[in-house]
Amino acid sequence: MKRKLERFAEMATFNHVIQPALEDILNKDYYLKNNWQSKFFQNTNPIIIELGCGKGEYTVGLAELYPEKNFIGVDIKGSRIWKGAKTALNKSLKNVGFLRTRIEFIKSFFGADEIDGIWLTFPDPQLKKNRKRLTSSRYLNLYRSFISGNGNIQLKTDNKELYKYTLKLALYNKFEIKSYTDNLYGSEGNEEAKLFQTHYETRFLKEGIKIKYICFKLNNQEVKELPNEE
Repeated sequence: MKRKLERFAEMATFNHVIQPALEDILNKDYYLKNNWQSKFFQNTNPIIIELGCGKGEYTVGLAELYPEKNFIGVDIKGSRIWKGAKTALNKSLKNVGFLRTRIEFIKSFFGADEIDGIWLTFPDPQLKKNRKRLTSSRYLNLYRSFISGNGNIQLKTDNKELYKYTLKLALYNKFEIKSYTDNLYGSEGNEEAKLFQTHYETRFLKEGIKIKYICFKLNNQEVKELPNEE
């Protein structure tokens, strides 16, 4: 507990970590909405976000690989974010930010076409609560409000049910499915998805669990839930 409190205190001093109070976002927009490029990153580069970023392995790894883009890791767990934020600081990465919030409030932070891509890396599959899945129609409609027309949504998961559900939902809504596989490391292509492994991914691979991957684009229509999932 002492170590966790020390990390929280340290993270409060990080300029690249945003930790808004509930009253700053409840039923209203956060001041950085539509202003991440100008007020936070101070450039005009495209922005990619990782939702449920955990320790930020993808956020930091991609930022290192693509200095011409900006990356934001989003998670509610401050103890997890600290790891990625500290790594980015130690590496002197200027194109990385972290946002501590619940993803159901994500619409308060980003405006239309402000985000150019979304990574979902091993989110909770929510096996008993379909509407809480980060690939459910509820969340995809939130993403529609801020992802650009060319922006990809990429999911990596160890969970068969989440993978099948997401693929069925994408087909049902006639999304542009750019790639999908139920065995990422046993198939060709999708090299970017193989570049970095999260803490959980490493553990899953050691246990012999196959990693599933889907990359798709939303269309201009409201996302409809699968009839049997409503």
